Amino acid sequence: MSYVEMPGAKVPIRIWTDPATIEDVAMQQLRNVATLPWIKGLAVMPDVHYGKGATVGSVIAMKGAVCPAAVGVDIGCGMSAVKTSLTADDLPDDLSRLRSRIEQSIPVGRALHTEPVDVDRVFGFDAQGWDDFWSRFDSVADPVKFRRERAAKQLGTLGGGNHFVEFCLDETGAVWLMLHSGSRNIGNALAEHHIGEAQKLPHNQGLVDRDLAVFIAETPQMDAYRNDLFWAQEYAKHNRAIMMGIFQEVVRREFRKARVTFDEVISCHHNYVSEERYDGMDLLVTRKGAIRAGSGDYGIIPGSMGTGSYIVKGLGNEKSFNSASHGAGRKMSRNAARKRFTTRDLEQQTQGVECRKDAGVVDEIPGAYKSIEKVIDQQRDLVQVVAKLKQVICVKG
Repeated sequence: MSYVEMPGAKVPIRIWTDPATIEDVAMQQLRNVATLPWIKGLAVMPDVHYGKGATVGSVIAMKGAVCPAAVGVDIGCGMSAVKTSLTADDLPDDLSRLRSRIEQSIPVGRALHTEPVDVDRVFGFDAQGWDDFWSRFDSVADPVKFRRERAAKQLGTLGGGNHFVEFCLDETGAVWLMLHSGSRNIGNALAEHHIGEAQKLPHNQGLVDRDLAVFIAETPQMDAYRNDLFWAQEYAKHNRAIMMGIFQEVVRREFRKARVTFDEVISCHHNYVSEERYDGMDLLVTRKGAIRAGSGDYGIIPGSMGTGSYIVKGLGNEKSFNSASHGAGRKMSRNAARKRFTTRDLEQQTQGVECRKDAGVVDEIPGAYKSIEKVIDQQRDLVQVVAKLKQVICVKG
């Protein structure tokens, strides 16, 4: 489908799904965003759902301003994937050992590495600029008093919630490695700090939703936020790259005789800010639950833990600000999923996938998410499908 355009106070709201399927609270959030004085455009992805301040699955373009809640609290959260030389025929019948090896190598949930990962020993990791990255830490972390030791030990860790590490097969039988994570606790702490700071500013008093508070260009507060934001986005990128290197090394050890090789890693943020130019204007584009899908850009759109995912290539549709969805998107809250589904439901919906099937991950059950196939179909004018993947192992936090 193409988009549906609805009127908004300052800009039209372009929606890549049936507006009737959007929750009332999420639709109200979209209308609220369209009232912001600085807004120049709003695109709504097919995986849209309610979030803090701004919906998940929205792309907001503003002139001279940025809303930290429209970025999301997991700054730089995103995806990485890589195709391997392995095929389905190389896999053992019992995948539990491989899942255990992944879980032993990559800390999940609240766990972190006992010592910071030596990046010089991480498979395929580009350590160029590493010292400069850490030299900026003190200016970033000061407002939230975040310890460098903890931030360093969390690099290369998964986290919880909807974050995952997966072993997948495409439709040709080729094996792919895929993972989803972000900036861990430091990104969250920085986001919450800056949302609070923005809410105190005089120009944000009287907004329809205090969570839509913005920073204005050429102010000390904006400068501080941009400094922290871009550092946290880099931290998230490094976190995924380190995890992917560890994951690749696990696979190389477990399939030593196969002499596994890897294609180039695909990586994309889906909670971030980018400086982009549209209609002759330099804009700050926030993607909260959306990926960049400029012409030729590779992206990753995952489904839930039992349904599969898609590797895509962007078509460069400027009506969406060169964007596409970041996943299937939730159709019910975590609490609602826990009330509705049981571990037996989870077992049935993840049949054939080596993964946790206990009460701790019932809120991640496929039934709590929208159909990934429908979400892909609704954005055929935004992306081209390159490969469809189906997970055979899913490691959750």
